[in-house]
Amino acid sequence: MSGQTKSEIRSLLAAAGLSPRKRYGQSFLIDLNLMRKLVAAADVRPDDVILEVGPGTGSLTEVLLKRGARVIAVEIDHGLQALLRDRLGKHPRFTLVQADVLAGKHELNPLVVNVLNEQPPRLGGAYKLVANLPYQVATPLLMELLYTAPPFERLTCTIQKEVGERLAAEPRTGAYGTVSVISQTLAAIDLIAIMPASAFWPSPKVESIMLTLRPRPADQIDVDDVPDFVRFVRQGFSRRRKMLRRIVRDWELLDVLAAFQRAGVSPDARPEELTPQAWRAFHRAVRGQQLRR
Repeated sequence: MSGQTKSEIRSLLAAAGLSPRKRYGQSFLIDLNLMRKLVAAADVRPDDVILEVGPGTGSLTEVLLKRGARVIAVEIDHGLQALLRDRLGKHPRFTLVQADVLAGKHELNPLVVNVLNEQPPRLGGAYKLVANLPYQVATPLLMELLYTAPPFERLTCTIQKEVGERLAAEPRTGAYGTVSVISQTLAAIDLIAIMPASAFWPSPKVESIMLTLRPRPADQIDVDDVPDFVRFVRQGFSRRRKMLRRIVRDWELLDVLAAFQRAGVSPDARPEELTPQAWRAFHRAVRGQQLRR
């Protein structure tokens, strides 16, 4: 395993006439010990198909390829696209997708989905995300990968510490919200390491965190309709300071009280007070009420 040092990354960029772009949140991972920890946490195997978003100069990409995996790298920066084509374009297990990984706030780019579907893992392998994620795409990307096809076995990444704390937040805390309920319902979350700003170049103004999300099997999620559950939770937290009885009234249920009773939820509770389990029970009660109309 190798990986590129800060001086090597600077040299590659300078030779290509490039520099880090704040527009895309480019901070390159230069702490190679933490890079090794990232790859180890992802449990990268030769039969896996790895999605890497924001590959930059290909430092992590090269490490993943040395592990024998197939790497689908998604890069939005035209200058870095050219650099990656020059360095890795002929590698038989490397595919470069020259695009934004997201088509919208709540939608993966269909081009990325098509490439993933066209290159399935070999027998015994799995789809995995392994990436030093650009901060601005981290939350929507992780949410989409948790409940869209094809299914991923593991999402291992570095993200802004604040985002990681929101994913794992407890009820009745300021960080708890929509992404907390959705991520904890759909996945088990392992916080691996806090990463100082000095682990990256250019150094960001905040700390980062390395984590793994392991999506739960469908039979363990306890949600009948995941997209509907996601919409339900988002709608609830859109007015997180209001009591649930006021929010549900706007959803025009025939028997609001009965829904609360079936879910075992207080009508006076606010969205941030419900555990993920309570949100799932509440969704079942409301959805059942709607289906019986």
